[in-house]
Amino acid sequence: MMDLTPLDVRKKKEDLRRTVRGYDPAQVDAFLDLVADRLDHLVQTEVRLTEQASMLHERLASFEERERALNEALIAAQELREEARFQAEKSADIRLQEADHEAKRLVSDARGAVDDSERLLADLHARRASYLRGLRSLLERFIEEVAYEESRLAGVPAGAGVAPAAGDGGNSTEPEVSEPDHEDTGPA
Repeated sequence: MMDLTPLDVRKKKEDLRRTVRGYDPAQVDAFLDLVADRLDHLVQTEVRLTEQASMLHERLASFEERERALNEALIAAQELREEARFQAEKSADIRLQEADHEAKRLVSDARGAVDDSERLLADLHARRASYLRGLRSLLERFIEEVAYEESRLAGVPAGAGVAPAAGDGGNSTEPEVSEPDHEDTGPA
């Protein structure tokens, strides 16, 4: 079938032969004009619809491209979210392990410090006890010395009563010492 345009229909009027017994030429011309007008309208509608279809195809392609891009972005976002969640869990695990190690180290350091403090305290107690023993010994020697000197002043013979402290030899010429006003309350 050949393509028929409105112009082809209008030209056809002149190509048709007129015969004596043929159709009424005015009616044929009117019908051909109607066919040409209708064909013109259909051609314009087809052109408009073709353009509209082309535009809709372009829009559809654009929408399909956007949909594809959105799907890819959605997939990428989901993968990114999963990766971020995985990294957050991994980071949290690492921080928990570090905190656990730090807590264990701090407890160990604290126990070591307690042990060191207990050793230092025991050492201080031992030194204090040793100091107090030495002080007691020194004070006992002083008391013996004071008792010896008091007995000499009182006229008690040198051999009777309390013997002089070692290293004195009984020849001490120290001045008289008065007794203190308070009593010794013992070691602190």
